[in-house]
Order: sequence, then C-alpha cells, then structure tokens
Amino acid sequence: MRRRTTVGLAAVLTAGAAAAAVIVAGLPEAESGTGSGSTLPTTTEQVKKETLVDTESHDGSLGYGDSTTLTTRLSGTVTGLPATGATIKRGKALYHLDNDPVVLLYGSLPAYRDLSPGVEGADVKQFEKNLWALGYRGFDVDDEYTSATADAVEDWQDDLGLTETGTVELGRVVYRSGPVRADAQTATVGEAAQPGAEMLEVTGTGRVATVELDMGDQRLAKKGAAVQVTLPDGKAVPGKISDVTTFVDTSDNPNEEDTTKLRLSITFGKAPGGLDEASVTVAFTSSQRENVLTVPVNALLALAEGGYGVQVVEAATTRTVAVVTGLFADGRVEVSGGGLTEGMTVGVPE
Repeated sequence: MRRRTTVGLAAVLTAGAAAAAVIVAGLPEAESGTGSGSTLPTTTEQVKKETLVDTESHDGSLGYGDSTTLTTRLSGTVTGLPATGATIKRGKALYHLDNDPVVLLYGSLPAYRDLSPGVEGADVKQFEKNLWALGYRGFDVDDEYTSATADAVEDWQDDLGLTETGTVELGRVVYRSGPVRADAQTATVGEAAQPGAEMLEVTGTGRVATVELDMGDQRLAKKGAAVQVTLPDGKAVPGKISDVTTFVDTSDNPNEEDTTKLRLSITFGKAPGGLDEASVTVAFTSSQRENVLTVPVNALLALAEGGYGVQVVEAATTRTVAVVTGLFADGRVEVSGGGLTEGMTVGVPE
C-alpha cells in the first residue's frame, strides 16, 4: 500500500525528467490572461524559496530483522536453552549440551577447525581477540596459537566448567557480529542432538523496520538514504536504509507467476522503545527540489489560453502572470517565470 503527499492534484512523474506533467482539477480561472486590476484578494501568501520534498509512504513492520537458525557441530543431550527474547553477549552460553556451554564470540569468520598449539591463521587471531576482550591475558594477540594461548584457554575453560584441555574443539564457540537475541527455540531440553541439529533461532538485538517494495519502486531503495518511520502511536522517528535485498515472492495461485521484490531493512540511531513488533508506515523521499520558488497550490489560476498563472499583489493593484509549474508537495508547488522573486505577494483564492 502506498500514499502520496500531493494535495488536490495528481502528478505524473517521468523517470529522469526535470519536472512533472501536472493535471489540476478545480482551480479558479484568471479573469484575463496576463492583465492587471485593482480588486485585491482577501487572502495572500508570500512567494518562498525553499527545499520542496515529495514523499511516498509504504507499509512496513517493526521487529528485530531476519532470524538465523543455529545448528550444533557437537552431539549430546540438550540441557539448556535461552528464553525467547533473551539477549546473549560475548562469552555467554547460547545453549548447553551435556551441561557444557556452547559459547558466543564476536567475529565474521566462522569456526571451521579445532584450535590447539601450533595452529596459525586468521581464525586464531579472531579467537585470541575475544579471549583478550573477556579478560584473559598472558599471550600475544596474533595469528599463532602458542602454549601461552593454551594456558589462557585452560583458565577460560575452567571458568566455564569445561575440561581444561587448552584446545578449543570445533563447535564449542559460535561467531556472530555482535550480541544476539533468542528469537525461538528449535530444540527441546532433554532431547538428544547430533551434529547438524537445529538448536535455536537468533536475531540481532536492535530494532529494524522492514519494507517490501515492487521492483517498480526501485528508485526508493537507496542504501544509506534517510527515511521517516511512523509508529502506531503516530510518532515519527528518523531511520536509514541499511540493507536492500531481492527475493522471489512465490504465488499460492499456480496460474499466477512468481514476482521478484525488494526487501529493505531500516535501522535507527535511537531504537523506538516499548515495542517488539508493530506495523509502521515508512516515508521515502521520492523527489526533492532545493532552493526553488514555491506558492500554495491553491494560488494557481487556470489561464484561458492554457497553462497556469498566479495573481501578483503589488500595493493596491494586482496582475496575473503566467508561471511554469514543477514539483508539487505538501500543499505547495514549485513555480518559475513571470518575473517572480522571493518575498513577492500572491493572491490565494478562497
């Protein structure tokens, strides 16, 4: 669902065009093409120079973004799972097998092998950064797993209640980019788990607004672009498009073709409080014109010879001048021509 902020008009935008072709219904007609008179309007407005912004709104949802399913690399009996909605930070247990924790650490490189003395590589450095951040010392943070690293690992294992081997077995740690939120349990405490079994679904901890757009609205999907998100209570908060992905929307009707759509993730500088999930409205900037002259839309007059004009008020006289219209937004319209300048007074017919 979309809504436009135009008032009393329909604007037909052409991609890449500098202006819009506008059809305006119900405007009053000028008494003459470009003449002058002495009948003063009862209501006037000044010609303003401003940035005119046209927004387009789409419905979206507020939540924690897409979830990721965590599977185990170990086997054992599931003895502990986090409560739905719980936040897990670095060094804390994501779940327990045989009463031993599987620990969350921060990093972008997935664990893919055991770590023990003599092993070298980027995965070693990533692990040692986490060990150092958790307060374990006595080794150099580099890409070499030394005996000093193993000593610190034994201290870490002791604090976790694990057997002190000095080796980090594959599956004991899981790397994510930061803290995670337990979104759903996919295992059950007491059941036996084998490598590859699903344990839980996790998301990020920050609020994210998600909007789905048709490919025809691709012009709005600009990563890094600012948007306004209106919450259920009517409060509008600023956000930024942080990610744009494409997906195939599969139709339930076999006679209808699947369609490709865009999914936008919107993040906030300050997350909305008190809401886990909600329907929201997201306003995108569809067009913007900077430092242009504008008048109220209802200041436009339909000229007999075609086109539009405005009634310029000068002291005790008026004159009608033809103008070229541009962007319409928020009840105002971009105008040029007719010798108009900022601060001039125009009539606004009632």
